[in-house]
Amino acid sequence: MPSGQKPRAYPITELKSKLLRPALTSNFAVYFNVAEILNKITANGTSAETFFVNRQSKIDAELLKISCSEASLPGSSLATHELNNDHTGVTERHAYRRQYDDRVDFTFYVDSDYQIIKFFETWISWIVGEDQFNEQSQYRYNYRVKFPNDYRVNMHIQKFERDYEKFLEYTFIGAYPISINSMPISYDSSQLLKCTVSFSYIRYFAENVTKNIKTFTETSQFGSSVTFVSPDSPVIPEGSLDY
Repeated sequence: MPSGQKPRAYPITELKSKLLRPALTSNFAVYFNVAEILNKITANGTSAETFFVNRQSKIDAELLKISCSEASLPGSSLATHELNNDHTGVTERHAYRRQYDDRVDFTFYVDSDYQIIKFFETWISWIVGEDQFNEQSQYRYNYRVKFPNDYRVNMHIQKFERDYEKFLEYTFIGAYPISINSMPISYDSSQLLKCTVSFSYIRYFAENVTKNIKTFTETSQFGSSVTFVSPDSPVIPEGSLDY
């Protein structure tokens, strides 16, 4: 409590205005830059269409967006130095680095064509250089992992409320999938099949956006396009994934 400030009673109307508009966990959207992934594959001399079609994997940015049932807003912490000698009997901690969580998890509902699973399996195959798809069954099959800038992209999580006027947008710099969790299946009562994918990233930043809304359209090489409604946030230029 600030010095000199006395406790006071809160009118019911003031309590309602402050406490009865909580943020809800179910209002969010995830945006994966599918077009950038395709461009990186094409820039490496491989036809993106051939690479994905050979794996029977379709690129549908809208499906990725609406199928994401769970996501995690990222966290971070401060690394500190401990100081014991500046003041007698006092231990201080001075911050010297911001540390980010090492991964972020996304859970997707799997469609009946298994596009979600195929897409992330194909992305990971691209990362580790499994370009020769037909050779993977060979006993002496080998691969060579690509350079980070060949597979890392930026992605976004938007947290909003029902009025769609206030956005909290998290931008992940240099993100890519590092694991696909196992998905149990059984003859017991049927349930929705879910796929959880963990992403690594360099860092993130958060923006508080209000009423600056724009639309943008993303089109893949296979003709599928989707129009997003997004806050007017700065564009991360290509090749800006370095520290």
